[in-house]
Amino acid sequence: MIVTTGVRADHLNTARRLADNPADWPVTPRFDPDQRWYHRLLDGPGVEAWLLTWLPGQETDLHDHGGSAGAFVVVSGALTERTLTEARDGTTALTSRLLTAGAARQFGEHHVHQIVNAGPVPAVSVHVYGPELTSMTRYRLQAGRLLVAAVDRAGAQW
Repeated sequence: MIVTTGVRADHLNTARRLADNPADWPVTPRFDPDQRWYHRLLDGPGVEAWLLTWLPGQETDLHDHGGSAGAFVVVSGALTERTLTEARDGTTALTSRLLTAGAARQFGEHHVHQIVNAGPVPAVSVHVYGPELTSMTRYRLQAGRLLVAAVDRAGAQW
């Protein structure tokens, strides 16, 4: 399954190419019981790629990508992506989509989401962003309103 939101296909193609060739990864994925593990796979001009692992229950905060578009592929296991949905009364809620091994998600520069391993087995995913991530804003939903919780900067928080 591929879900697109009107962005260029090169991020998705790069994510698929990397996900399809784990023998070319410079590291073997590791699983950390205390936090999601990640390793940069690609750092080129205008694009970067990350390998991430997810134990059951591990998740991101609700976040954006600081103006970068991107794509990710679930290599193994399954991940749930939660995205924002506006209700008729103008409030915001989260909608969930299960992405199993082989599924891909492509998104634009204004995409806000949360990713969680809600399943019983570990998961591995490859994420590609362009341009390179410089910041990520973390959000929280309170009474149906999206509020900024923090802004993380590359080189400081990751």
